[in-house]
Amino acid sequence: MQAFDSSTFTQFWQDWSNTQQSLMTESMTQMKRMSQLPFLAHKAQRVKKGATPSEVIYSQDRLKVLHYKSDSPPKYKTPLVFVFALVNRPYILDILPNKSVVKHFVDAGFDTYLVDWGVPTPSDNRLSFESYVDGYLVDIQKAVEDATNTEQINILGYCMGGTMTSMYTALYPEKVKNLILLAAGIDFETREGLLNLWNDAENFDVDAFVDAYGNCPAHFLQSIFLMLKPVANLLEKPINFIENMGNDKFVDEYMTMETWLNDNIPVPGEIYREYVKYLYQQNRLVNDQMKIGDRTVHLKNITCPILNLMASKDDLVPASQSERFNDLVGSTDRESIRFPTGHIGLAVGSRTHKELWPKACEWLAKRCDA
Repeated sequence: MQAFDSSTFTQFWQDWSNTQQSLMTESMTQMKRMSQLPFLAHKAQRVKKGATPSEVIYSQDRLKVLHYKSDSPPKYKTPLVFVFALVNRPYILDILPNKSVVKHFVDAGFDTYLVDWGVPTPSDNRLSFESYVDGYLVDIQKAVEDATNTEQINILGYCMGGTMTSMYTALYPEKVKNLILLAAGIDFETREGLLNLWNDAENFDVDAFVDAYGNCPAHFLQSIFLMLKPVANLLEKPINFIENMGNDKFVDEYMTMETWLNDNIPVPGEIYREYVKYLYQQNRLVNDQMKIGDRTVHLKNITCPILNLMASKDDLVPASQSERFNDLVGSTDRESIRFPTGHIGLAVGSRTHKELWPKACEWLAKRCDA
């Protein structure tokens, strides 16, 4: 029988002691995490939906136009209007003081406005691209022009809001001084994104879906977004939250983001039908076949300066779905930037706010009259 020498005993004791210390440390850490649970509901209730002070300058049906206040008068004559998608809520663009796209432009001296489309009701199920592009956006432009005594606006369109504002600018080119697109769906021929595959006509009968539901339900859209990255959304994110429950700053930002991510709203049925059928399935916009009322949208009619911002890691709107836009317009002043982030990261990423948005403000400033 081998002797149990002192060095072996010392190593055994050290290993046992380290194990006990690790167990105690992890137990204390877990207790600290769990002690935060009673306060989470309170923190969730304190989440603000918008960081920059604003006032409503126009409303129609469900929509409101917000004007952001500033301590200084605007430096530039032409106002800037943010146009968000019809999915989720637009306060992602102004979600926290240190992560506010809106604040960058307000601080840079732009007279800044944002369209909040509101929450559609079942009676809104017949609203179409014509309703939004040739109706609401026309009225919004007039309201901003009346408020600012101008004849043109700058537009920043995000996601589906970028798709709609590209149509609007093509139909009313004289009304738009500069156009910034942010992760905007334009060319739906790409097969890079799961949404493009799921929305194929052979996989999805959008007519039957809209006929059955009326508006596209919020819970349906939320489940789609979760399934784009199921491991990250359903496993990695909760684990990361549990591990950081003792970090107040992390918890506050997490609660704010989760509030927005789960603040889903339905999409009017008719425009959802048209978006899937005419864009995802038939790709009409890039082929000069997209009709708004009795007019056809020709992207080559867009002649204003263009800044096309894309995310190279975008799972919702792949960059390949946006990049062709610059080749389809009639503008001679056109620029594109691919940034290494995801769809939401364009609005809230720390590096995005440090590097991308100052560039965008500078780009717009060079093309606006003081």
